[in-house]
Amino acid sequence: MSHALPEIHLVRHGQTEWSLSGKHTGRSDIPLTQAGEDAARGLAERMRGLTFPIVWSSPSQRAFNTCTLAGFGAGCVKKDDLAEWDYGAYEGLTTKQILAERPGWQLFRDGCPGGETAADAGERAGRIIRQIREIDGAVLIFSSAHFLRVLAARWLGLPPGDGRRFVLDTASISVLGYEHDRTEPVIRRWNQT
Repeated sequence: MSHALPEIHLVRHGQTEWSLSGKHTGRSDIPLTQAGEDAARGLAERMRGLTFPIVWSSPSQRAFNTCTLAGFGAGCVKKDDLAEWDYGAYEGLTTKQILAERPGWQLFRDGCPGGETAADAGERAGRIIRQIREIDGAVLIFSSAHFLRVLAARWLGLPPGDGRRFVLDTASISVLGYEHDRTEPVIRRWNQT
């Protein structure tokens, strides 16, 4: 790694039909599109030369297949806490469809009926962060956009709802780390495509 302090690489999965159409994809196990598979393979070149003693993935096929196609599947451990936000009744709906039924709705503020709130996703992110800090080394994580946004907010010590301030494209790479020492968590790079 290029820094003496550990870095945590976050990778959002490649494109799916639902991510392309804007449908909320939480626990539905939607496969990658051909473009998503191609982008996942492209991650191998973009991450050439990086080594990770620890590789974790969401249990979803979109995240794990992205990991595998990027060349990191052999040593990957699936972690339930890395699953995407549980959208409950809003699973498979676009924001436009939700707003037609519930004007003014915002995911990070309002959560989802029958699903998770930002605080729920934040609790899972907190467990992941505690594990990362116990490892005290480089970690590579494959997951989904809304969960990774909450993870970034919690990494910085912000409330889970502040994940709304970050956006992630499919097959993007982001890097969490530290500035001067482990008491100063920072975002080193964000949403690189």
